[in-house]
Amino acid sequence: MTIASNLGFPRLGHRRELKFALERFWSGETDAAGLDDAARALRSRHWKLQAGHGIGHVPSGDFSLYDQVLDTACMLGAVPPGYGWREGPVSLASYFALARGSRGTSAEQAVGIAPGLPALEMTKWFDTNYHYLVPRLSADDRFVLTENRPLQQFREALALSVRTRPVLLGPVSLLMLSKTTDGSDPLDLLGRVLPLYAEVLSGLAAANASWMQIDEPVLALDLPAKARAAFALAYDTLRRGPAPDILLASYFGPLGDNLATAAALPVAGLHVDLVRGAAELDAVLEAVPAERWLSLGVVDGRNIWRSDLRAALGVLRKVASARGNRRLMVAPSCSLLHVPVDLRQETGLRLETGLRLETGLRQDGALRQDGGLGAEAKDWLAFAEQKLDEVAALGRGLDEGDAAIAAQLEASDAAVRSRRTSVAVHRDAVRARLAAVTPRMEQRDSPYATRRTAQQARLLLPRFPTTTIGSFPQTAEVRRARASLGRGELTQQAYDGLIEGWIDDAVRWQEAIGLDVLVHGEFERNDMVKYFAEQLDGFGFTRHGWVQSYGSRCVAPPIIWGDVARPRPMTVRWSGYAQSRTQRPMKGMLTGPVTLLQWSFVRDDVPRETVCRQIALAVRDEVTDLEAAGIGVVQVDEPAFREGLPLRRAAWADYLGWAVACFRLATSGVRDDTSIHTHMCYSEFNDIIAAIAEMDADAISIETTRSRMELLDAFAPRGAGETSYPAEIGPGVWDIHSPRVPDVAEMTELLGLARERLDDWQIWVNPDCGLKTRSWQEVRPALENLVAAARALRGGRILS
Repeated sequence: MTIASNLGFPRLGHRRELKFALERFWSGETDAAGLDDAARALRSRHWKLQAGHGIGHVPSGDFSLYDQVLDTACMLGAVPPGYGWREGPVSLASYFALARGSRGTSAEQAVGIAPGLPALEMTKWFDTNYHYLVPRLSADDRFVLTENRPLQQFREALALSVRTRPVLLGPVSLLMLSKTTDGSDPLDLLGRVLPLYAEVLSGLAAANASWMQIDEPVLALDLPAKARAAFALAYDTLRRGPAPDILLASYFGPLGDNLATAAALPVAGLHVDLVRGAAELDAVLEAVPAERWLSLGVVDGRNIWRSDLRAALGVLRKVASARGNRRLMVAPSCSLLHVPVDLRQETGLRLETGLRLETGLRQDGALRQDGGLGAEAKDWLAFAEQKLDEVAALGRGLDEGDAAIAAQLEASDAAVRSRRTSVAVHRDAVRARLAAVTPRMEQRDSPYATRRTAQQARLLLPRFPTTTIGSFPQTAEVRRARASLGRGELTQQAYDGLIEGWIDDAVRWQEAIGLDVLVHGEFERNDMVKYFAEQLDGFGFTRHGWVQSYGSRCVAPPIIWGDVARPRPMTVRWSGYAQSRTQRPMKGMLTGPVTLLQWSFVRDDVPRETVCRQIALAVRDEVTDLEAAGIGVVQVDEPAFREGLPLRRAAWADYLGWAVACFRLATSGVRDDTSIHTHMCYSEFNDIIAAIAEMDADAISIETTRSRMELLDAFAPRGAGETSYPAEIGPGVWDIHSPRVPDVAEMTELLGLARERLDDWQIWVNPDCGLKTRSWQEVRPALENLVAAARALRGGRILS
């Protein structure tokens, strides 16, 4: 009989209960017991919910207070010195110091954590928008099992009468996702961590756990021979001791040339991603022994579109025809961490193509209703709970035939037909404009050296110019005003007056502290993607469609459901107003086409490149309108550029080709004396530095504080005959993801490290990222310190 299974469930809760529980704990409103109660309640609800949807293998151990990679590192005692851990379970104080940096709280002092410690480096989880914390290891590390977390949560669920399948990040993936402080290879530590994994498995076997899911997502990557050998060693070692049956889970892409390695491992079952890896099904059937369980990921765990049940059932029947269905599991392609919880909460969902207010806020009374899609569009979608229903239905359909799921098949067929034929989805004018794009539209008028001279003459900036990435704190007052406008309690005129006042204050303060290129603060914006998406045709929005980005940070990605166009200017009013309040350059702030694509749920009925080029044309219109309004610096943020890179190197050239072309299409319609900036978040740039240079931005700002400027190595000369990055760079000197306020000495030290890698003329001075989530109490002193550090460079107090 086919088993309906799940690989992981969203942690946040239906109404972001985890987010609010964490923030209450961090603010001191509740204690550790209160946080534990909230976490237990969420786990209990999610286990029972999944079982209630017909899932036979319910995961446990996938829940985390912050990040599953950090959890695994802490479980193995992989805690760097200074963070207050010596033995036993890692305390919450140590755990959150690793995640957020230390602040000298009494709880931190009680366990010996030094104040001012930085958080662990954070980077993207493969090619998703989830962030994980990078374990920091060394060749001298000695690991110890601090607690058996999978066993604890297995027992916790069992006490609720739910028998679960514990989940744990595998040893090879854990080490390959880590970094060492001494340059050693993390895989050399495999022999030290394997006994601890064996101890975890032994404890679960003693508790009568039937299955254990071990996630090895690095199997979707290009692996060196050493990594393949590590897999063979790891799983040969783990099979020798007592253990539940192991389901080895790979996801985020096909196994490719790692298929033989995975198929040969001595495990009871193998999970494969048949959404992204559909083309290798025949190879999987040939490689995986018949006595091995196969978990078939046929429901998309990363996107919100409803499954074509009839097509998925066809795939399952092909497998059953070849192998029988005695050792089959049906599952999502990956953990459902990456999708919202429940579509049923979206009682007022509409996908609009009509009028948006200039502020970017949605007021139903102000929306034109022609072209809007209501209940029909909702039928196209499936969130986590609905995907569980799809998994259960597919399992039943495979075992019992179409008649057993006739109603589900009929609804699926109707949704597929409706979406394919909708005239609101497919717009001739958008496609005609895209077809008319020429290569010349993707090129600036002059090379960078010529543009730099023109921009210097216009902007008159000093050496080491200072700026910020764009946003200022979204205070409770700002959020209340936006909510009041949305509820109709505040008139548009009154709201606009508040925005003007906040901009006036921000401009005066930036002038007073001496920033060189100002920003208007983005007080009118809700989110760097949603704000623009709300003003573009072809995007839709949810009220409760939250997914976790990291820790308590949540985003509600827009849904790109149809052809994209810009009906009117989006940012000109407020950027133009801010420029009118100062003689200093005011920076226009836009989100780039690749990021608008990557941080949305993207339609799957046309190539991603096509969608991105449509967005690029919309952004191009906005860039040229800002220039016409007198804005001399336009920042087009692309924090997701590296994130969109395919996991396999063989596919990089195609992606980088169209991603670079889309950025250039969006930014190449301006004069030489208009400076185009871009911003990128935590990324490994070494492999794509040539593509970044091809984007032809005049300046790029990047997050470099946590790596202590190590990321700049990609931009510096690396050998004979090589040249450095040809344009200007703003290496971040303030980690805004931590509540710490760095002092002038820390920032000047970082800038000294930057000067070891870059020429002085290249360097801008700025924070790592936008300041939306920080408080003014943190922002004011930090930016004052930043300006002081830049002035120290200009005064020669840092040696080259």
